[in-house]
Amino acid sequence: MSVNVTGNFKVSCGKFYVLLRASPLALMVILAPVGASSSVNADDIKPLRLCADPTNLPYSSDDASEPGFYLEVGQAIGKALGRPVTYNWYKTYFGKRSVRVTLLGKQCDAMMGLPLSDDFMGPAVIFSRKISEQAYAVVTGKDQVVGSIDDLRGKRVAVQYQTTPQDLLALRDDIEKVTVMSPDDGMKALDLGTVEVAFVWGPTAGWLNKTKYQNRYKIRTVEGRGLSWDAAIGFAKTSAELRDQVDAVLPGLDQTIGDLATKYGLPGDTSTRLLVSENSPSLFVLPTAATEVPSAAHSPSVNVIAKESEAHAGDSGSTEAGREIFNSTCAHCHGTDAVQGERRIDLRRLQLRYGENARSTFWATVREGRPSKGMPAWKDVFTDEDFNNIYAYLATVQASAGSAN
Repeated sequence: MSVNVTGNFKVSCGKFYVLLRASPLALMVILAPVGASSSVNADDIKPLRLCADPTNLPYSSDDASEPGFYLEVGQAIGKALGRPVTYNWYKTYFGKRSVRVTLLGKQCDAMMGLPLSDDFMGPAVIFSRKISEQAYAVVTGKDQVVGSIDDLRGKRVAVQYQTTPQDLLALRDDIEKVTVMSPDDGMKALDLGTVEVAFVWGPTAGWLNKTKYQNRYKIRTVEGRGLSWDAAIGFAKTSAELRDQVDAVLPGLDQTIGDLATKYGLPGDTSTRLLVSENSPSLFVLPTAATEVPSAAHSPSVNVIAKESEAHAGDSGSTEAGREIFNSTCAHCHGTDAVQGERRIDLRRLQLRYGENARSTFWATVREGRPSKGMPAWKDVFTDEDFNNIYAYLATVQASAGSAN
């Protein structure tokens, strides 16, 4: 049985995406180095030390009466391996940094809940078999049905700040978005009746629904790039033996893992793939630990306008060169590949906002800056050719009127 257990947040104006506590990295339990001898005295058996966040339910807690999903799975693994379990508490605020400091720093030997992707940390990290799925979720009253983005039309939706759901809904003018900072805030808004739907991180919503809201809401996890991932246990590449030992016992723990998921309220439904109509924004997302950054120019589902204004009409520019400059510099505030949930700095709206003046406005702004708004002048940093290339790239990701917010 697979369950949804992790997800990722992204930090505003810094789409190098420092991952916060409710991320695939931060919702982890770390297994510290253990011995591999099979014929030793009990006193010689090294304990299976679990490093975990002491205040991060439903995943981990230093409360022995409610240790959390990951700690209990870790206990089950320790029992199956014949090793006692001890704990090493470690706050998990900074995603990949936590991996480098603990796992790759040889402080620990394995991490639970990492995105199952060879691209995650490169060859330095190897993985167990899949142990779970991780996903955002749409939370509604039990009588509501949401099977597509269009089913949210006309509704007030609490959406988590700087997440893929926010980017997905950013261009929908027919959905009233209410930005919340956490799943807790989204669930609270739903319970107070200030919104009709919450689009938030699924495992936390499930935990809150069970422990705080008496299971009165329906939670449907969603599928899609940037919305859901497979998760596994990660190991340093030098720990293949321990990885193999854990892989050997995991099949026998499927029922236990499923029961623990139910205990902690983790969504166990069949995921719903949100459908995107021709007039809806595409599911075009920011990079996560488990996904590559898609190129808007090559994404068949992106609604784009490539119309240029008369100014500089003959200067087509290089979209690839422009994308490279944009993602290395402009993306820190405007989002990787220009995907940005905040309307005021969403550069996919240039054509919609300025019409035939889009290009001239772009040129004036990037050259002279907007010092009063914190944007520097770039005329002494980049050449006119660079600006032309950036604009050529932005022209490929402009939103159509039918998908505008």
